[in-house]
Formats: sequence, structure tokens, C-alpha cells
Amino acid sequence: MGVHVAKILLVEDNPGDVDLVRVAIEDNKVCNELYVASDGVEAMAFLHREGKYADAPRPDLILLDLNLPRKDGREVLAEVKADENLRRIPVVVLTTSKQEEDILKVYNLNANCYVTKPLDLDQFLHVVKSIDSFWFGIVALPTE
Repeated sequence: MGVHVAKILLVEDNPGDVDLVRVAIEDNKVCNELYVASDGVEAMAFLHREGKYADAPRPDLILLDLNLPRKDGREVLAEVKADENLRRIPVVVLTTSKQEEDILKVYNLNANCYVTKPLDLDQFLHVVKSIDSFWFGIVALPTE
């Protein structure tokens, strides 16, 4: 039995943050594949395997920013958790917002956790590595 390669869907419109997440995951020495959707519409197309995403894999984890163009992260989260085929995929909200209102709304929409992006580069890398280690090193995840 080979090593399971974890598939992560990052839904993030900031190219700088995408690069940081990619560096942190590669630096973690874990065999994970990172897929990126730059807005909520693209994320849902990926998850439903529509259009250019017809061959997209089912992600093991979704890292979701809240403030996205076209369809924001709250809408994506609500759609994922309402979908019988997608709702068991853990969703980690990774956002700059520290507002209590956002935190409450996200948990009410059944997010698996809420993480505030640190502004410090090293802290940002540390947070992403910690998410990666926790979800793929400690937690038991469903295969479907």
C-alpha cells in the first residue's frame, strides 16, 4: 500500500498568498498536491468537475479564503456543506478577518476550523505548515 498523496484545494485570489501556501506545503516535506481556484465560482466548478475541471480530483481538504471575487468564501462554504457529495470534505477557513461576526458565521456554516492569516511571513508559513501537519498527520479523514 503506497503513501496517500493528500489533495488540497486552495481557494485564494491573492497570488502572493498562493505562493506562500505552496512554499509552506512543499517545505513540509509531505507529498501533497496543491490545486488553486482564484474565486468561488472557479472553486465550485473544480468541486463539481465542470468544464476545464472535468478530471479534477476530489480534494482531501479545502483551504478557503472568505473575501473572494464573484462568489465569496461564505457562499462557497454554504454550498459545500449543503452538498451531500462534498460536505464531508474538511474546510479550513484561512482569512485575514479577525471579526467575531465572521468567525461565528463560518462556524454556523459548519466550517471545520477558522484560522486568521498572520501578517508576518514566517508566522504565515508556520500556520500553513501546522494546518498541513494537523490534517494530514494527526486527523483521520474519510476517503469519500
